[in-house]
Amino acid sequence: MSTFYPEKLSVEYVDGVSYTEPFIPRRYTLTHSDITGQLFLNIGMKYAWEKINSMRDEVLGEWKSHGSFLCFYVYLHVDQGQFTPSVSAKRNEIFRRELPLALTAIRYGDRFLFNTYPHLDQAPIIINFLSVYPQLARQENWGTFQSFTT
Repeated sequence: MSTFYPEKLSVEYVDGVSYTEPFIPRRYTLTHSDITGQLFLNIGMKYAWEKINSMRDEVLGEWKSHGSFLCFYVYLHVDQGQFTPSVSAKRNEIFRRELPLALTAIRYGDRFLFNTYPHLDQAPIIINFLSVYPQLARQENWGTFQSFTT
């Protein structure tokens, strides 16, 4: 896993979303620069589709409630049928290696929300690896944000 450097994270709140409101819908688009290592977190009511490049290496996340039960869902586009199985497997490996950094960046970037609602640190993080290849398409529980605090 790469090391998280808070000074390399830029956070932007859009669509009327503030540091603490609204809670749902609240969607996260995390992108990055391969050249500078800079991370860009957009927090809004919708995903920031305009920030996503053709490589589809972004991390998308959102809060969902199931009655009184809260979960944080993450969506990773391992492939869209545009890559060979070996390239998709490599992308999957990279997503898995860098996901702790991404979750730490999301947790830190929206720390005011977590400070206001401390129970969010206990919500399960459900990761959806989206792929046309069955061996890569999976849903996994990655614990809670309590494991990804700085």
